[in-house]
Amino acid sequence: MPDFKQIIFSTQPNGIARIILNRPEARNAQDANMLYEINDAMDIAANDDQIKVIVVSANGPHFSAGHDLAEADPIGSLKEHKSVTSFGGLDGEGIEPMFGREQEIYYGFCERWRNIPKPTMVAVHGKVIAGGLMLVWPFDIVIASEDTTFQDNTVAMGICGAEFFNHPYELGVRKAKEMLFTSDFVSAEDAHRLGAVNHVVPRDELEDFTLNMAAKIAEKRLFSLKLTKMAVNAAQDNAGRNATNQQAFALHHLLHTNFALISGAPLAPEFIENFAKKKSG
Repeated sequence: MPDFKQIIFSTQPNGIARIILNRPEARNAQDANMLYEINDAMDIAANDDQIKVIVVSANGPHFSAGHDLAEADPIGSLKEHKSVTSFGGLDGEGIEPMFGREQEIYYGFCERWRNIPKPTMVAVHGKVIAGGLMLVWPFDIVIASEDTTFQDNTVAMGICGAEFFNHPYELGVRKAKEMLFTSDFVSAEDAHRLGAVNHVVPRDELEDFTLNMAAKIAEKRLFSLKLTKMAVNAAQDNAGRNATNQQAFALHHLLHTNFALISGAPLAPEFIENFAKKKSG
């Protein structure tokens, strides 16, 4: 078993694997090391025929504050890990290293996790912000505590949405536009009403409710679960979900390039200025 530093990974005799984000001091902000640890744990669970359900949750007051924008060396940190997508380009010029990084650990990981041929569940609480959505959208069943709020504030950063752009398929086109245009939070209740969340439960019932459902799923035959998931995922993919994500990812990087040309940084200058003030304060 790998020596995980930022997650807790365990398996249970009833066929459930658990991945718990464990960086509460940073509100579970995701640097490259955390994302590779999650991916490694996903691979272990996916390749263990005794595991039928994978459950993701988080320690601390919030599920995830998104990508760790304070990561010291975002390109160099990837070179410490074996590439998963083999896109490469980390030593390139211009926007290529950033494109390669996000192709690998953002868009690439999310697609891999969505297509793991086993049921996956995620239990969320507190704030789920921007990159935090990318630890929710790829998974099959979402259980939220009543205090959960979902936000994609990337338009406030000057960017057109998180790298895994499943928003219209989760919330519907109208709410996805509102969420992105305003950068406002979406409540657990609204997310449930719109179909992005399966159940909303009190905070103190979140873990038990999620694990009880996982145990119910784990009673089924694994091969049947795998093929059922493939069938349902195909419904989205045949309707163009993958093409939508690829185009949104390209537009996302067009905006990164735009701001790199304007100011030398990949985000809107006013956002970077405000972020620096908050960090120093």
